[in-house]
Amino acid sequence: MKKIAFVFPGQGAQYVGMGKDFYEQIPVCRSVFDLAGKTTGLDLPALCFEENEKINITEYTQIAMLTVSAAILEAVKEQGIVSSVNAGLSLGEYGALIASGVMAMEDAFRVVRKRGILMQEAVPEGGAMSAVLGLDGEKIARICQDTPGTVSVANYNCPGQIVITGEAAAVAAAGEAMKEAGAKRVVPLKVSGPFHSAMLADAGKKLGEYLEDVSLGEIRIPYLTNVTGDYVTNVSEVKGLLARQVASSVLWQQSVERMIADGVELFVELGPGKTLTGFLRKINRGAQGINVETVADLEKAIAVCR
Repeated sequence: MKKIAFVFPGQGAQYVGMGKDFYEQIPVCRSVFDLAGKTTGLDLPALCFEENEKINITEYTQIAMLTVSAAILEAVKEQGIVSSVNAGLSLGEYGALIASGVMAMEDAFRVVRKRGILMQEAVPEGGAMSAVLGLDGEKIARICQDTPGTVSVANYNCPGQIVITGEAAAVAAAGEAMKEAGAKRVVPLKVSGPFHSAMLADAGKKLGEYLEDVSLGEIRIPYLTNVTGDYVTNVSEVKGLLARQVASSVLWQQSVERMIADGVELFVELGPGKTLTGFLRKINRGAQGINVETVADLEKAIAVCR
């Protein structure tokens, strides 16, 4: 079998109807939704499958996304498909923690529900995010440092696509400087807050306090953290990294490059959308990636992974 990485998408890939066929057709997936509902007190099928406004509100989006990804993970595992390494983009890192055995599914649901609430409550007035297309990451970071106010890199997604975050005025000013420096486009994002910026540091601190009472298991399958773009080698580091992650840059491109260097042959994206599979093609044209967001995708994955 190929050396496989399971990768989990983050907030922004959600849509009404995500995961519905897994829920309806695969009993183990229905059990995951039931567990998420029991743990959080939310009606996850209604949140994920029925038209509603909550699905795009951070405190609900995060638990909905994780529930769907965790359900798909169980369906994939049921088919005997196993990973050699796991990683996730921002919120998706919790899917990797479940897949690696570090955090029990029930605890991950509880923590992510709290994370979403804390981030929603911490969203300050005057925050913004923009995607910068076609400019080198080092130049972007340097311009952020030279711009007055609070602005920094939120996501290193892939070559040519980096997201900046912070105070609206500072993000706008940095964006103009980046266009002058050669960026092809700077696109303001429709988000509810300046995620992965210093403006959410308080939410990260509170999450760290909440995590103190959460039990963790051993790292059974290696996983990478967004904060460093590298493997976590000691479970004692996990809680601190998760707390820092809320306000830190997401080093996704670096994480993928590290996995490729370590011999990963196939990236399997588990969850809504094809965002990470799209990033993969831009990070390394030779890397193979598939996404599993429907039962039909699962059938294709079985053939590819075996």
